[in-house]
Amino acid sequence: MAEPEPQLNDSGIPLQPYYGEPAPGEFPFTRGIRKDMYRGRLWTMRQYAGFGNAAESNERYRYLLKQGQTGLSVAFDLPTQIGYDSDSPMARGEVGKVGVAIDSLADMEILLDQIPLAEVSTSMTINATAAVLLLLYQLVAEKQGVPAEKITGTVQNDILKEYAARGTYIFPPQPSMRLTTDLFAYCRQSLPNWNTISISGYHIREAGATAPEEVAFTLSDAVAYVEAALAAGLAVDDFAPRLSFFFACHMDFFEEAAKFRAARRMWARIMRDRFGAKDPRSQMLRFHTQTGGVTLTAQQPLLNVVRTALEALSAVLGGTQSLHTNGYDEALGLPTQLAAEVALRTQQVIGYETNVAAVADPLGGSHYVESLTDQVEEEALRVMAEVDEEGGAVAAIESGWMQRRIAESAYRFQQRVEAGRRVVVGQNRFTSSEEEPIEIMRIEPRGEGEQRARLAEVRAGRDHPVVTRCLDRLEEEARGKGNLLPPLKEALAAYATIGECCDRLRRVFGEHHPQNEV
Repeated sequence: MAEPEPQLNDSGIPLQPYYGEPAPGEFPFTRGIRKDMYRGRLWTMRQYAGFGNAAESNERYRYLLKQGQTGLSVAFDLPTQIGYDSDSPMARGEVGKVGVAIDSLADMEILLDQIPLAEVSTSMTINATAAVLLLLYQLVAEKQGVPAEKITGTVQNDILKEYAARGTYIFPPQPSMRLTTDLFAYCRQSLPNWNTISISGYHIREAGATAPEEVAFTLSDAVAYVEAALAAGLAVDDFAPRLSFFFACHMDFFEEAAKFRAARRMWARIMRDRFGAKDPRSQMLRFHTQTGGVTLTAQQPLLNVVRTALEALSAVLGGTQSLHTNGYDEALGLPTQLAAEVALRTQQVIGYETNVAAVADPLGGSHYVESLTDQVEEEALRVMAEVDEEGGAVAAIESGWMQRRIAESAYRFQQRVEAGRRVVVGQNRFTSSEEEPIEIMRIEPRGEGEQRARLAEVRAGRDHPVVTRCLDRLEEEARGKGNLLPPLKEALAAYATIGECCDRLRRVFGEHHPQNEV
């Protein structure tokens, strides 16, 4: 096959695909998972969005796709995330506030209306109820006539980091891990091109972990998932190619790029040497990046455009496979349409104007970046060894060790900010006494009542005996050892609600309560 034509920079100078050795795309993938990286295709540009009801969110998704977004990223409200219907007393005041409210298949049908699921890759940020939302997505795709192999995307499905850093869990760790590995096995048979998990360092970093701790805790969680899948009887090369990761990108520009390079190298060696993975795809760390949320400031919020652009550029130079850029107003509320558009345009400027995509791993060979990569790896390996000494990620989380470690790092960083040793422009230096007000998105309170009314209509219009039989079967399967996704799908197809399904599982599994709760 003929070599591709060389790309030229603005001065007409021909650019090589990469510089120096080893080449990107070679084990241990420090320099990237593909030899050409972005030369053939840019990273997937996703904008995390979801608010109010399904119709409002659908309108935002179709708008972003028209603006050039190349993948969907769905945010769900808190009741949906923790398995409560919108009419539950536990949901009061939270319906549609931090994401879209989804109660049943009826809502998912509205959410994805006129979106071509055979062409669009969708990421869903959902964990405790990941299996439920994936099945709802599959049911809508099937109604669109989409073949199983054309259904592509990622479900976050990383419950361990919920216990460590975020808090939207339902069940105790062991049954939660069962749901995770059940989803692995189900997708291998039914959704072969779906990424079954996005093992998430993002929330660990946002909670206060350092860059090496983010890598260490994320990969330790990943090790726990691999071990759980192996214990469930899955072969490593059957499920590992569909594992994916999710990292934050904060403001220490070069350390962040080095962090991604170190994480790739570490994961490749873990999969080959610890788990004996033979398939190169099992050894590749594929990851999504989101720019920092905690790095945004409510003061002088337009400065967040600059922060986001720098963080996004660092992620691209580090070799991310997909990227979300935060809106400049997200320290104040959900992003307005203007903020979401500016965030997307930020990615497009980086991708199409800067020419950084013309060369794979453009920072490779830098004495500074290579040294930082080594140092991040060394520190992350040291922290991973400590996790192993605690008995692994699950034990470290159950004992509270990991949470305490993250809290200590957060405290040390905040001390630096408050003492002025870590400058945050507009917050602890270069402040402004007068600021122009900006528009803030507000979710109307009436939306909760409207969502509850729609839910009542769904319940009134379905076949109640069928729903009851399906829920009974789900509860029976939960008491056994079978895969829970087939009975879940059957119940959801009959328009059982998320809350009803989760309540049946609560009867069997119970609920998780952290050690420090009374």
